[in-house]
Amino acid sequence: MRIIWMTLRTTFSVAIVCCIIYNIAVWAVAQAAAPDKANGSLVKNAEGQVIGSSLIGQSFTDPGYFHGRVSSIDYDANGSGTPNYAPSNPELLTRAEQSIADWQSQNPDVPVSELPIDLITNSGSGLDPHISPASAEAQVPRVSAATGIAADKLQQLIKDHTQGRSLGLFGEPAVNVLELNLAVQASR
Repeated sequence: MRIIWMTLRTTFSVAIVCCIIYNIAVWAVAQAAAPDKANGSLVKNAEGQVIGSSLIGQSFTDPGYFHGRVSSIDYDANGSGTPNYAPSNPELLTRAEQSIADWQSQNPDVPVSELPIDLITNSGSGLDPHISPASAEAQVPRVSAATGIAADKLQQLIKDHTQGRSLGLFGEPAVNVLELNLAVQASR
């Protein structure tokens, strides 16, 4: 009986430390050190309403906004991932051709030869909120025509919202589409 009682006490003690105290400690440190990131990197509009997260892409279809990457999961954060077709898979070609056709219909002023690859391919998670600066610049003629904002003003917004490499070494420069579109909306 003594061994059973000792085992139960140890189990409950470890459960309280690992399941309750540890989680509260991690939450408290995160709230103190980086509350914005700890709460999901939420993005708010001018009225203070939450409209998204800077970590999860959204679908923009209005011609007056910059569009993000293709997402085969429709940016549903409940199940990230995407079908990663092999180059020999005919569905990859079909999907790429459809993405190119969509691009041509939405951006008739920009030749397909200037189409950056990240605008017609999925990211690994299907949730990527970023595009390359070249992808944003390729959309300037469409956004300018739809909004009346001068192309040089849009290019400056892209430059202002381009994030550099992490630690100056890792990754590629990127533009957060949601944050760029908020700047476009504020410029109208």
